[in-house]
Amino acid sequence: MGHLGRTQKPQATPEKKLRAYARELEQKLEARTRELAEALEQQTATAEVLRVISSSPGDLQPVFETMLANAVRICEAKFGNLYLHERGALRVVASHNVPRAFAEARRRGPFRPAPGSAFGKLIRTKQTVQTADVAATRPYAERDPAVVDAVELGGVRTSVAVPMLKNNDLVGAIVIFRQEVRPFTDKQIELVTNFANQALIAIENTRLLKELRQRTDDLSEALEQQTATSEVLRVISGSRGDLQPVFESILANATRICEAKFGTLWLCEGDGFRVVALHNAPPEYEELRLGKPYHPGTTSPLGRLHVTKQVVHIPDTRAEPEDWQSLTSRVAGVHGP
Repeated sequence: MGHLGRTQKPQATPEKKLRAYARELEQKLEARTRELAEALEQQTATAEVLRVISSSPGDLQPVFETMLANAVRICEAKFGNLYLHERGALRVVASHNVPRAFAEARRRGPFRPAPGSAFGKLIRTKQTVQTADVAATRPYAERDPAVVDAVELGGVRTSVAVPMLKNNDLVGAIVIFRQEVRPFTDKQIELVTNFANQALIAIENTRLLKELRQRTDDLSEALEQQTATSEVLRVISGSRGDLQPVFESILANATRICEAKFGTLWLCEGDGFRVVALHNAPPEYEELRLGKPYHPGTTSPLGRLHVTKQVVHIPDTRAEPEDWQSLTSRVAGVHGP
């Protein structure tokens, strides 16, 4: 009997090996090209966000909107929201491409997420939370309002929520959504995390800028007040018993620094008052008041000042007694203090 040997596999020819090697190189090249394209797109998006941050000092809205638009586009999401965290509640401060009904539901005000929801986990753990299918979660089955709004008004299925942390305190979150069940990749989540870090930088820069502006305004105001005080003291020292230039200097500086329209300086004489100086007053008012005694009723501003010896601030002179109102509102055209 003859011996049957094993079937020999046909050997690949050099030509076939070369074609296989070429296909492998082509696949690697395509993969590398995709990686480079993704990296370039992400770097371009990051550069755009940084440009908006630098060109919008103190204005966070364009920064947040640019971040969301880039995150949604690059991560192939349908829409996105940026939330700020306030004592256990989340408030939408920026949106991109959000369905109208869902956007209106979120704009009703801050909401407190259920503990078992993605937002609840994010607040509790301060870590990124991805939900593969929001419609399959327990909070949706239990009809948690915020989750129901997301699924039934926004059509949300997959979501990823990335926290914005400062010294381990939750400042807010960037959340992007898909309307189909398709989890986000690690690279996509990493991109959103970078945007969250940039959002924190923008928020901190805005806070510092506001503090700087406030400090500058305070210093300018203090300097202006000191200059005015010095001017009044100079007039006092140079007047040698003449009070009129002192009164006029006081009124002019008080009117200017307090951004008032005009001013009056009264002297109390017994139970009445007399105007001894005016600054920038309308002629009709000056004619009625200057040098003439005035005996205010106890309910009028000067009457109240006379009785209480305290500052009287008038938000609207139209609410004051008729005798005062007629002179300030009707004659002088004043409605403020």
